Amino acid sequence: MADLEAVLDEAGLTNQQVREFVEEYAELTGAEHVEVVNASDDARLLEEAVAAGELQRAGEGRYYSRSYHKDTARSEERTIVATNDEKDRGVYNNWHPASEMKPMLHDRMRGASEGKTMYVIPYLMAPPGNPLEPWATGVELTDTRTVALHMIRMARVGVQFVNDLEDPDSFVRAVHVTGDLEHLGQGTPDDQRYFVTVADERTILHFGSSYGGNALLGKIAHGLRQGAYDGWASRKFLAEQYMLIGIHDKETGRTYHVCGGFPSASGKTNLAMMAAPDALGDRYHVSFYGDDIAWLWVDEETGRLMGMNPEYGVFGVAKDTNETTNPNALASIEEGTQAIFTNVAHNPTTGEVWWEGRTPKPPTDVKGWLDWTGAPLADRKDNDTAAWAHPNSRFTTTLANVPNIAPDYDAPAGVPIDAIIFGGRTRDREPLIRAITDLAEGVYDGLTLGAEATFAAEGVDGQLRYDPMSNRPFMAYGEGDYARHYLDVVGAAEEQPIFAHVNWFQKDPDDGHFLWPGYRDNLRPLLWLLQLRNGEVSGRRTAVGIIPTEDELDLTGMDVPAADLERILTIDKERWQQEMGFREEHLSQFERMPEEIWEAHRRVAAALDTED
Repeated sequence: MADLEAVLDEAGLTNQQVREFVEEYAELTGAEHVEVVNASDDARLLEEAVAAGELQRAGEGRYYSRSYHKDTARSEERTIVATNDEKDRGVYNNWHPASEMKPMLHDRMRGASEGKTMYVIPYLMAPPGNPLEPWATGVELTDTRTVALHMIRMARVGVQFVNDLEDPDSFVRAVHVTGDLEHLGQGTPDDQRYFVTVADERTILHFGSSYGGNALLGKIAHGLRQGAYDGWASRKFLAEQYMLIGIHDKETGRTYHVCGGFPSASGKTNLAMMAAPDALGDRYHVSFYGDDIAWLWVDEETGRLMGMNPEYGVFGVAKDTNETTNPNALASIEEGTQAIFTNVAHNPTTGEVWWEGRTPKPPTDVKGWLDWTGAPLADRKDNDTAAWAHPNSRFTTTLANVPNIAPDYDAPAGVPIDAIIFGGRTRDREPLIRAITDLAEGVYDGLTLGAEATFAAEGVDGQLRYDPMSNRPFMAYGEGDYARHYLDVVGAAEEQPIFAHVNWFQKDPDDGHFLWPGYRDNLRPLLWLLQLRNGEVSGRRTAVGIIPTEDELDLTGMDVPAADLERILTIDKERWQQEMGFREEHLSQFERMPEEIWEAHRRVAAALDTED
């Protein structure tokens, strides 16, 4: 322990509570060395990781990481919220008692880092000086150097964030131990992996993975699960899986801010990073704040609902990212950005990387190329159609690398929220956009958000897999309590945001083509939404919200067939009446659902029954 004290002294780590936390887990895990990490250590750690074979170069100023082949995705079935009160049990949070989970995790961690270095990562999940900073500070302990490098990109890292805490004990304790990845029984009845957030003790214990959200504990474990629980316990804020963008009108000088939730594969990252379509670019500019998490609160002085992205980087899915879908993402991972790629195809000789959808066809000369498992592509047989990159391959880059990053992305005050949108991938039923001006109906719509499941799996053609507020995997407490808290936080704002539901994915039932081109053109319905909020357009009222009239959408530079436009601005009454039955069944699962939500459900159902 004398050596450890000297290491912590030399690192300038003065918070005694943090020092005791480090000592406790260094002893438990048996780590051979301890190293305190600051953002300024990034270049040195990169070189050390390359020398150790943990990273490879991917061109100038870019790096490549390959994970163990059974450790390639976030594992929801092994992810648990534990507390000391069973009232925190929800339908989706996989609740277990803390008294059961903490000893189990400690048993797995005991001695599991022998011979390894424990990296101590003090971090902040908020712009410094933000009103939510008291809930945003954490310390992650990890036995994997690449995890430290990803954390430097995804959070603000440095001892200064923990040394000067008003309450020295008010940090999230986060412990990541990789374990013996080749002998953990991934996906079997003997699976040893556990990813546990002990929410009421503000402690995160993850064992059995070095990948993504399983290992980057500041991200979703703190940024969503712990943040959500803290927001509820304090009655101060919401932690949501929301993107956050700014839309600047150069003509009026005003900037609007829109956040919202989208289930997986529903276009959230592409929307967050989009540029204005060429025909509208002279007037509008879209700025990026974040693509994955937003914390929301009401400013006590102004009464406005405010938002900020607690992350400092982007952990993006590589698949289908290209010049058409997301040029800003590509620019953020160019050479020189210090980006890290994980599980894409890689050519160590040339430093090139590739993934499905990056270009219409893969490189024709496969010499030197390795697939995501490290196997030479030149050795493949002609009929081998296996993917070059893992479908969940990733890139990690800092927010500052995103070309359209908002100039105030790191401002302590956050930004005022004008609109909250939800969107799921559905081939019918959901129009292009429908606006909701009532708070309870907006929250109700978010609670019944979903994306289309395959009817073969669900037994009902087109039934949605519900993903409340896109937060299903990140619920930290009961869904009914969550709905109550959401109503209370947003309801306290003196100026209410407008809600909306969007859908870029309607298809023609005959030939299957998409009725809306999507991508950059998705700005157009958002502009209509803001005009509606300002009283500049009135739309057409339906039972499920206000829909644009054809002449209210700015379609300058577009050529959308009239029949397609009519379809995406129309409500299918019968389909919606079927949907209301599914929604009632879905909401009935949750205890303590606020009466306001049920009243909203009944209002929408009754309006559908009377709609022409």
